[in-house]
Amino acid sequence: MKILHISAECYPIAKVGGLADVVGALPKYQNSKNVTSQVIMPFYNNKFTKENKFIEEFKSVVKLGETAFEYRIVSIENNTLGYDLFLVDIPELLFKEYVYSNDDTDRFLAFQIAALDWVLTWKKKPTIIQCHDHHTGLTPFMISQSLKYKDLNKIPTIFTIHNAQYQGWFSHDKVGLIPEFDFSNVGLLDWGGCINPMAAALKCAWRVNTVSPSYMEELKLSANGLEWLLNDESAKCVGILNGIDTDVWNPEKDTYLIKNYSIKTVQSGRNAQKKWLCDEFNLDFEKPLFAFIGRLVGEKGSDLFPEVFRNALINKDISILLLGSGNKDVEEQLEKLKEEHKGVYNAYIGYDEKLSHIIYGGADFLLMPSRVEPCGLNQMYALRYGTIPIVRNIGGLKDTVIDISEENGFGICHQNVTVSEIVHAISRGLDLYKNQTKFKKIRKQIMSIDHSWDASAKEYIKLYKSLKG
Repeated sequence: MKILHISAECYPIAKVGGLADVVGALPKYQNSKNVTSQVIMPFYNNKFTKENKFIEEFKSVVKLGETAFEYRIVSIENNTLGYDLFLVDIPELLFKEYVYSNDDTDRFLAFQIAALDWVLTWKKKPTIIQCHDHHTGLTPFMISQSLKYKDLNKIPTIFTIHNAQYQGWFSHDKVGLIPEFDFSNVGLLDWGGCINPMAAALKCAWRVNTVSPSYMEELKLSANGLEWLLNDESAKCVGILNGIDTDVWNPEKDTYLIKNYSIKTVQSGRNAQKKWLCDEFNLDFEKPLFAFIGRLVGEKGSDLFPEVFRNALINKDISILLLGSGNKDVEEQLEKLKEEHKGVYNAYIGYDEKLSHIIYGGADFLLMPSRVEPCGLNQMYALRYGTIPIVRNIGGLKDTVIDISEENGFGICHQNVTVSEIVHAISRGLDLYKNQTKFKKIRKQIMSIDHSWDASAKEYIKLYKSLKG
C-alpha cells in the first residue's frame, strides 16, 4: 500500500502550525507499519531548503490558465526523515520566504496541478492520495473531474480537515485556471457563490476526516458555513485523533532542554527547566508557573489574556509566562503588563522552538482556553513533559483531557471562553499546586499517557484498507 500525502506544510521543512507536525510525523509512523508513506509539498526559500542538498526527480512545465511555469520535483539527497519527501519547485510562485500570503490561490493551485502532472508519469501509482486542508482541497475535484487526470480517477482520495475556519475561497473568475472539466459539474466547486476548495473536497473526496472525533461532531453544528454540507456528507466522515511524535517530544532525549528527565527523575529535571525560566524571565521559582504557547488570535481565546492576567495576578501568588504572537493590539497590551506585574508576569512576543520545549518542561500548568481547537497538540506535549493542561472542554481538548474532579482525572477543564471562567480555572490550578502530594502524583500520571502516533497511524491504515475494497 502506497500513500501520498499532499500538504502545504511539513515539519521540519516548513511549519506555521499543527498541520506541519501532523504531516511530518504520520508518514514516519505509517512506514513503521509496513505502509509506504510519502509526502509532497512546495519548495520554499527557507532555512531547511538552504541547508540541504536536493536531487532532481522530474522536470516539466505547469500551465495555470494561459501562463506556463517551468518546475521541477526534487528530493533530499541525505534523507533521515523516515519517509520519502518530494518538493515542487516553481520558482516564480512557491520559492518564497513565507508559506502563506495574499496570492495563495494561484500558488497552491499550481502546486497541486504540478504534483498531479508528475503522478501521472508514475509507473506505480499511489494506492491512496491524502490531501491536507484547503490548500490541497482542489486535488480530489481535479482527480475526479479534470479530463487530463482520468488515469488517476480510480485512486481513492481522503481529505483531512485540520481547521475548517480557513477554506481557501476565491472568485469564479479564476475557474479557467483549473484543468479542463465538464462544466456542467461546476457546482462541485461552488459554495456560497464562490469557489470553495474545502467544500469541493468535501463533495469529491472518497472519505473525509477531522483530527479528532469531537471536532467532527462540532463541525456539523459550526463550520464557518459548511454545516449543512458536512451533515449531508456525514456518511463518509470520520474523526481520527492526532498523535504526537514521541521521538521529537521526549523529555529523556530532548536536546532543547536544560536537563533531560524521566518519570523517575521528573522532580529534578523539571526544577532545572523552571529555574532557568524564572532566572531568564525574572519570575519567582516558588510560585506555580502558568504558561501559554501559541498564536494570539481569537480562536485561541488569547484576546482575553490581558484582562485574565490582570485578574489572576491580583494577589501575586502565581507567575505567568507567555510565548506567542499574532494580533498586534493584544501583543501591545501584553507587553504593557510587564511593567504592571514585574516579578510575576513576563512575555516573549514571537516564537522560539527551544523556549517552547523548555516551557513544556518547566511550567506547572499550560493554558489553552480555545474557542476552536480541532485537535490540539500543545496539550499532548504538555502531558508528555509533565505539565498539567488547563483547557476549554472542546474539540480535541475534550478528547484528551479529563478534569481532576472526575475519576482518574488529571487536567482542569472549563466550559466557556470568558474571563471569569478562565480565572476560576487558574485558581483551581493554584489550589491543586498547594496540595503537592496530589500535584506530584498527577504529574507522574500524565507523563505515562500514550499519545504517540502509533494508535492514530493504525486508524488511518484501517481507513485506507476500507477504501481498497
